[in-house]
Amino acid sequence: MAADDTLTRLETVIAARRDADPDSSYVAKLNAKGLKKIAQKLGEEATETVIAALVEDREALVGEAADLLFHLVVLLGAKQVPLADVLAELERREGTSGIAEKAARTS
Repeated sequence: MAADDTLTRLETVIAARRDADPDSSYVAKLNAKGLKKIAQKLGEEATETVIAALVEDREALVGEAADLLFHLVVLLGAKQVPLADVLAELERREGTSGIAEKAARTS
């Protein structure tokens, strides 16, 4: 099963739950609190992922990375940015040196 298939299914579930009852859906609760809270949660998950990578075991890193991806998809949905756009950007960058790609953005 391809990773983008899993993420696409996740995006669909998140979209379906966005307007649900916040008392019954974590996604709805995050969205009800607004973009600032969603972004804050993504930042927390990013920090936890870094900590797991540095001081915890593989299993902890996998769990934190999953949380990070989940919250990123929640944020993208809140900003109405389709995951397909992000995947297309990654595809566009494929085969390009990271150094060259970054230089192209700053010039």
